[in-house]
Amino acid sequence: MSDLHGRTARLELDDQNLREWEAVVIESGPDGIVLDRSAFYPGGGGQPADHGVLLWQGVQTRIAGVRKGDDLVLLPAEDDPLPPSGTTVRCAVEDERRTALMRTHSGLHLLCGVVFRDYGCLVTGGNMEPLSARMDFDLREVPPGFKQTVEDACNAEVEADRRVDVRTLPRAEAFEIPDIIRTATNLVPPEVQDVRIVDIVGLDTQADGGTHVASTRQIGRITVAKVENKGRGFRRLRIKIAD
Repeated sequence: MSDLHGRTARLELDDQNLREWEAVVIESGPDGIVLDRSAFYPGGGGQPADHGVLLWQGVQTRIAGVRKGDDLVLLPAEDDPLPPSGTTVRCAVEDERRTALMRTHSGLHLLCGVVFRDYGCLVTGGNMEPLSARMDFDLREVPPGFKQTVEDACNAEVEADRRVDVRTLPRAEAFEIPDIIRTATNLVPPEVQDVRIVDIVGLDTQADGGTHVASTRQIGRITVAKVENKGRGFRRLRIKIAD
């Protein structure tokens, strides 16, 4: 069963490969468009929102972003027409962007798993764009050869083709999993009673709400482009993803 955000069923949480579907416009106006069903990822956890289009009555409305509030509100491109409430629309997520973000997000989880496994470091921040990203770690000292060692270890895990599983657990059960929170601060709000878990089997298990590929080989080659000193023992790793 799909998760709900306000009046919208979130289809992408059940099927991360869904790119096209039909929906009905619940509300439409200057502030944006609310659908009864949506697979547009609204952004969160460092992953940007999807882009895409709505097709209706021979008209195209480009979707340039999503705003999260009481409802998921799709943000149309400037000056694009708005489908009236009650209209059935054909929806499509921009595949190249979403797939690149899925690869990048899974790549960050893989990086997190490697650094936690090999150095015991927690994450203090992160952000991503398609096929490039950064992740910050609480790492007091940078060992010799750290950058290349981490890159090699990441790509060994890519080649291992580990399965990436997604499931939802009751909060109490989820928090019984050792090290389920890999960030220095627990970012799961206390009102969230069902916790979505992303598991790179045998490497990394985390609470996470984003979209991911099905196995580590689908990520592609990871390059650690730079290691930066952000002060107070915090290190920023910048990565790039390639085919």
